[in-house]
Amino acid sequence: MRYGIIGCGMMGQEHIRNIRLLLGVTVAAIAEPDPGMRETARALAPDAAFCDSIAELLARPDIDALVIATPNHQHLAQLEEIAATRPLPVLVEKPVYTDPAEAPRLEKLQVSYPALIWVALEYRYMPPIAKFLSLAQEETGGIAMLSIREHRFPFLPKVGNWNRFNRNTGGTMVEKCCHFFDLMRHTLNSEPVRVMASAGQALNHLEERYGDEIPDIWDHGYVIVDFANGARGMLELCMFAEGSRYQEELSAVGPRGKIEALVPGPGRFWPAHLGPAPVPRVIVSPRMPQGPREMEIPVDPTLLEAGDHNGATFYQHRLFLEAVQSGMPPAVSLSDGIAAVRMGLAAQEAAREGRVVTL
Repeated sequence: MRYGIIGCGMMGQEHIRNIRLLLGVTVAAIAEPDPGMRETARALAPDAAFCDSIAELLARPDIDALVIATPNHQHLAQLEEIAATRPLPVLVEKPVYTDPAEAPRLEKLQVSYPALIWVALEYRYMPPIAKFLSLAQEETGGIAMLSIREHRFPFLPKVGNWNRFNRNTGGTMVEKCCHFFDLMRHTLNSEPVRVMASAGQALNHLEERYGDEIPDIWDHGYVIVDFANGARGMLELCMFAEGSRYQEELSAVGPRGKIEALVPGPGRFWPAHLGPAPVPRVIVSPRMPQGPREMEIPVDPTLLEAGDHNGATFYQHRLFLEAVQSGMPPAVSLSDGIAAVRMGLAAQEAAREGRVVTL
């Protein structure tokens, strides 16, 4: 299995490190225009050929599958170029689009693309979240309330500072939070019907200037989502809370009890003077008999070294590889990617306009 990588910034490099952990695969070619990112990628994949364009990469006969890890606003046009030139199996980073006007193009692609498209909503595969998902329905007796809290560091610097502006990202509720909206749909096995939100830019990036522009990307917010099956979901995001012990905290509650997942942030950001980084945990709290039980869900240190997502990128790639080789459909489809962005755009609209958005 020979991969072509399109985009080798921070996330593209994480993809390469995790692909290298799989057996029987190689990174054969890379398209990356930035000289600094290209050199870093060359160190990770010294045998890969470097291409100056997607067209040049697609013309190579030694490519079996693709990974798209470019800035958000480029994903759709790149998928369309691949579809028109050589529609190989592709793993595309989230979000798959950033503008509501682009949705018809995605829907056309969804119908016409002849190969597998897998959207990289990999939070499903973080070991503590995977454990949470496997137990949630049974331990709660059917989820009535699902809450997701992410308290984390600000947006990192990216090439050309593209992630400082809503026009490139779709907005924080799309760029960052499509992961959580995907988790809501996946956990509740239901579709959203109403979205309410309050969000904004309180602290981050306000002193930065790019030409005569001030970044307009939000750094905090609350979102409440009503689902068709009667369940309710809530998201709490704060991107100036890097002092937190856990980065993500999930909680599901139903008639039988509650289950929680506690997920630490990237180990490279954990201060050395505090000792070992926190271990992920899942906590089950039945209503009767009362008595929480706590499980540690350690992650393989090799996988922690390979990326910032608690091993999720490796597990995602392993499943993607199996799907490509077996001809099975993707576990995270283009439909899932579209739905997560649709929820994010609705949250942006609800917060911006101060109203309930009906889906």
